[in-house]
Amino acid sequence: MEQRSLFRNLSPLDHRYYLSNPEIFDRLSDFLSEEASVRYAVRCEAALLKAHLELWFDGESQKRLLPMLENLESKIAPNEVYAEEEKTQHNVRALVNVLKRHLPAELVPFVHLGATSVDMLDTANSLKIRDAVRLVILPQLIGLERGLCRIARQEAHTPQIGRTHGQHAVPLTVGFALAEYVSRLGKSILEIQKRTGDLKGKFAGAVGAYNATSVMTKDPEKLERRVLAYLDLEPSEHSTQLVEPEYLLRLLLELNVAFGVIANLADDLRNLQRSEIGELREYFSSTQVGSSTMPQKRNPWNSEHVKSLWKAFAPRVMTFFMDQISEHQRDLTNSASGRFVVDYLAGFSAAVARMSKVVAGLSVDAEKLQKNLHEGAGDLVLAESVYILLSLAGEPEGHEIVRVLTLECEKSKRALIDVLRDRPELWTKLAAQLHTCTGWDPEAFFSQPERYQGIAASKALALAEKYEKEMNALKEALDVI
Repeated sequence: MEQRSLFRNLSPLDHRYYLSNPEIFDRLSDFLSEEASVRYAVRCEAALLKAHLELWFDGESQKRLLPMLENLESKIAPNEVYAEEEKTQHNVRALVNVLKRHLPAELVPFVHLGATSVDMLDTANSLKIRDAVRLVILPQLIGLERGLCRIARQEAHTPQIGRTHGQHAVPLTVGFALAEYVSRLGKSILEIQKRTGDLKGKFAGAVGAYNATSVMTKDPEKLERRVLAYLDLEPSEHSTQLVEPEYLLRLLLELNVAFGVIANLADDLRNLQRSEIGELREYFSSTQVGSSTMPQKRNPWNSEHVKSLWKAFAPRVMTFFMDQISEHQRDLTNSASGRFVVDYLAGFSAAVARMSKVVAGLSVDAEKLQKNLHEGAGDLVLAESVYILLSLAGEPEGHEIVRVLTLECEKSKRALIDVLRDRPELWTKLAAQLHTCTGWDPEAFFSQPERYQGIAASKALALAEKYEKEMNALKEALDVI
């Protein structure tokens, strides 16, 4: 068979992003490829056959025939199924015909017996997405979260000027700023794990009312539970021909939440690498080129790349919502759109891999951080604390007084401490109240604005510790699966 060049493929996922992430994409292929889809469908058919063995065969026959169903998926070649589909023009019936060729005559009448196509397809879809998320994507996310925890802890005490609306606000620390993402992404990761456990299967027949299996048994729901137990799944609470779509939808939506958190982090990291800010820096190798014409450029392209992937894939959430709707007991309007869930998972995985690379190589420029805090922001960032201290000292118009003083500072190009010293009545109140509340000397306080950082450092450390524990516990749970 002639080998097709990767560069003949149409989707960037199949050449550019595959080459950037070969190990991850090969691992995803174990669960999400067309080959894997056939394998999971065979696994579902094998589960049904095992249930039929229990229902219709004596103990001796069960012992003899059951081994023939073990690893049945390894015996069915996808190209054999596809060749059969050329004749049948029906994918599941093609699979059924191929299965019959690989089974003893006694089992052949029971292949697919009582099932409709989507019993197998929706159940297999839940299985493959659950496994791909649990065994590939969640470990990736855990690695990224651990990296964020590491930096949050490492830089918990590193002063940084906070920013709101793109303007200097009040001091915090680098670790605290990154702890935002530790918290947001950490919660999303735990929710993703929960949602994988909520995915369901079905063996309820053509309209979900168990018509076919009611002919076979007085308790068709028990038979359904038996089939799905072999696959470690629970049945959808109600089925049409389809599993209720919201189980998968909620998982995909939470993945999209995590995607948004990662894109927001990418945006913040990109902005902090601006020439005029320069507080953080992505790793840039000795052979890397930033510009085809400007040799000095060190572009934050990895962070930009993550946001670009988010722009490409996050809007697909609209298709996920649209696939909620299927007329009456089933139509085929999700037959094409539903296939692109795999693309979304691959694109998300590529973004996680790229952000993990950014976080692993992120460096902090302490000198630039200090410069931005002291020279760029100056002691005006303490205006909030001055207003609060004056108010605590009994000054009813503390905010307005300080607001006017800051305007004077901007106009005269003087420091806030100098303007305050010119007003002895305010300075005396301020100094006394500062000492009462904090024990700090006002001269030292104004010369070290980074001291006004609240509990930024302890909060960063606490969140890093919390989510490191959560991720370790989740990793242990996944290792067991």
